[in-house]
Amino acid sequence: MKTIPLRTIPVAPVEPARRARVDPPPWRPQWLFAAPHRLAFFAGALMLAASAVWWLAALVARTAGVDLPWSLPPAAAHGLLMGFGFMPLFFAGFLFTAGPKWLDVPAPSARSLLGAVLAQLAGWTVFALGVHVRDPDLARVLGTLGLAAAALGWSSLAARFVGLLRASRVADAVHARCIAASGVAGAMLLWAAAIALALGAVAWLRPIAVAGLWGFAGVVYVTVAHRMVPFFTAAALPRLDAWRPYWLLAVFVGAMAFEALAAVAQALWWPQPAVAHALQAAVEAAVAALLLGLAVRWGLVQSLKLRLLAMLHLGLVWLGVAFALAAWSNVLVALGGEPLGRAPLHAFTMGFLGSTLLAMATRVSCGHGGRTLAADDLAWALYLLLQAAVLARLGTELLPVGPAGWVVAAGLWAMAVGGWALRYGRWYGRPRVDGRPG
Repeated sequence: MKTIPLRTIPVAPVEPARRARVDPPPWRPQWLFAAPHRLAFFAGALMLAASAVWWLAALVARTAGVDLPWSLPPAAAHGLLMGFGFMPLFFAGFLFTAGPKWLDVPAPSARSLLGAVLAQLAGWTVFALGVHVRDPDLARVLGTLGLAAAALGWSSLAARFVGLLRASRVADAVHARCIAASGVAGAMLLWAAAIALALGAVAWLRPIAVAGLWGFAGVVYVTVAHRMVPFFTAAALPRLDAWRPYWLLAVFVGAMAFEALAAVAQALWWPQPAVAHALQAAVEAAVAALLLGLAVRWGLVQSLKLRLLAMLHLGLVWLGVAFALAAWSNVLVALGGEPLGRAPLHAFTMGFLGSTLLAMATRVSCGHGGRTLAADDLAWALYLLLQAAVLARLGTELLPVGPAGWVVAAGLWAMAVGGWALRYGRWYGRPRVDGRPG
């Protein structure tokens, strides 16, 4: 048998190994108009990341001794931008995605929301420029115009949601009515801030900011939590029921209104009589006990097995912690001691509002992006990083760590929300992974 030299045997070319994953399609701006949440969440992510970087830069400059010009008190500027800058944009994305389903009405197109979204983005950009202009007259003009543009943008969106509510014929629209009322209140507060700045009444800006945090953002959050957290939990864990009596919603909203009034009073008049602090502490302690007990009733322990669900439940725990810290702080003042500084406020804003924002926006982005309703390793890591930021910020109020602690907390916050914005912002400009519209 004749042997064939090895070099003469034809060898088929080896095909390169198939890629384990397909490259995602390129990011295109037109995909932002495929659904309301895409446009609004993308704008909100921009504002969220930009405001975090801005505040981190301000704290680094302060720690380094750099003379950064401020035409407004930093606390007032920080409160307005963090309270009204990015959250209304995320609210719009959620309300015009879930809201029409609640109300059984047609959803507006994303393109019809573009003007209101751009007005807010432009308004807060101009406001931030005005904050750091040395000329006081120019600073007031820029700040007022910026706040007015933001107020106009949110007023338009709030009026649009009120229109959906009026067109609805569903029997149960309690949650939508609460959100619509708080949305109108938020618009009025923004206009009040613009007028106050135009008149030079700078002392009113911080009370307006804290009123917005509790009476506007807080009411929206607790209303959505009352409707959605039990629903999501019962869907994922069928052994638990979707218990959400309406008296509980009334307590939620009442607690937010009470805290808004108390925060405004303390911002305008300090110190207050010891009896006022004692009464406030009693109310806050009762609310804290209710919230922490409710977290267990709604399945906090069971939710820890599912990351995305745990993110929502842990956010609610932060609300209970915020009320508990507020109660303790008022007890200390009533007894003639020093308060806990802004620890209760940051447990509420960074802890409750921040954690719930990341949880809810992640869920909406996954569900309406054709992805599995789950928090993957990256989403969970960003969420845990945000928790570290909250703890670091509380530590600056409760421990003698000095200004460097503020920089650490702000840096952790910027990394968490900036990483989230970068990751999910790329989703909004690409088609759904399952090929479906939206």
